[in-house]
Amino acid sequence: MIIQSLLDTDLYKFTMMQAVLHQHPAAQVQYRFKCRTPGIDLAAHLDRISEEIDALCALRFTADELDYLRGLRFVKPDFVDFLGLFHFDRKYITLRASDQVPGEIALEIEGPWLHTILFEVPLLAIINEVYFDALGQGDLVEGERRLQAKLARLRAIPDAAGCAIADYGTRRRYSRAWHARLLPQLRDGLGEQFVGTSNVHFAHRYGMTPLGTMAHEWLQAFQALGPRLRDSQAAALEAWAREYRGDLGIALSDVVGTDAFLRDYDMYFCKLFDGMRHDSGDPLRWGERMLAHLAANRADPRAKTLVFSDGLDVDRVAELYAHFKGRCRLAFGIGTNLTNDLGPKALNIVIKMTRCNGQPVAKLSDSPGKSMCDDPGYVRYLRQVFGLPPEQDL
Repeated sequence: MIIQSLLDTDLYKFTMMQAVLHQHPAAQVQYRFKCRTPGIDLAAHLDRISEEIDALCALRFTADELDYLRGLRFVKPDFVDFLGLFHFDRKYITLRASDQVPGEIALEIEGPWLHTILFEVPLLAIINEVYFDALGQGDLVEGERRLQAKLARLRAIPDAAGCAIADYGTRRRYSRAWHARLLPQLRDGLGEQFVGTSNVHFAHRYGMTPLGTMAHEWLQAFQALGPRLRDSQAAALEAWAREYRGDLGIALSDVVGTDAFLRDYDMYFCKLFDGMRHDSGDPLRWGERMLAHLAANRADPRAKTLVFSDGLDVDRVAELYAHFKGRCRLAFGIGTNLTNDLGPKALNIVIKMTRCNGQPVAKLSDSPGKSMCDDPGYVRYLRQVFGLPPEQDL
């Protein structure tokens, strides 16, 4: 059984879920799976993937897990009470071999946002582990060697005390066992430089800090939930502030591109939020733009945090830290490069929200190929509304 705890997911799924419970409990959504790595035969593993999904749907939160969640400062009692009743329901999932591309799978999730939001991370972890277990080419000895080299490189960064490193690797990990094995080594090997993990189960198990705020789907959903499409991004940030009252204050900047984000991220948000997270596009250019924007809006960049989380490896971390250190607070969420670097090429797989309340929603990434929407006409309209160039990268 691959997923053995309902806490084995990223914290931001819970923080968003709590806000959904309080603000949009009746919203209906659709998600779609996509493998961006070409030539991968996942259809051959449909039976085992399906079995693992059935096992996932049989899980419940334990009393100990609920007590742990109740102890987090930003988790409200009524949300924990709801989780005490929660379980995954297989009826919201459609899984089959693709009719269009041999070897690919068609995986869709459709139902109430409140009851489907937690599916994404465990489903991706299941697909990854089933695939790599069948591949049988991962070398734990080589994985350990690579991990130790990365730890040494991170420790060697000049003035590394301000270089905060976090694990963001649950969804694309090689396996749950490898994830469990590497996290104590990160903690022990990096000391105070290691600030925590996005994985709530392992944070609980190892006494680490669980990390996370919002994901793209929070802002995407407001394209259908907000008062006007043009105001959707600001509405999503306002709704987040209402829920957390200044806590969990890292804003995601690339849902409709950085240009549109900066137009909406005015002085109010610059002063209200603790920082921003980078997840696509050139990180150096992005960081310079964020610092300039903060300064222009009378917010001291040195008091704000830039979080980098887009496909990082340790060399990229060292480069970004050297460039920005002393100018702001810095944090780096490393995912696949930590949790799936044992020899075989890691998969690039995602599950993204494509509709909310029957209307299409989209992410217009700053990186070509990362956008995902099932309605090209809507993408053109979204670009027009936000004043973006007409090119399309679905």
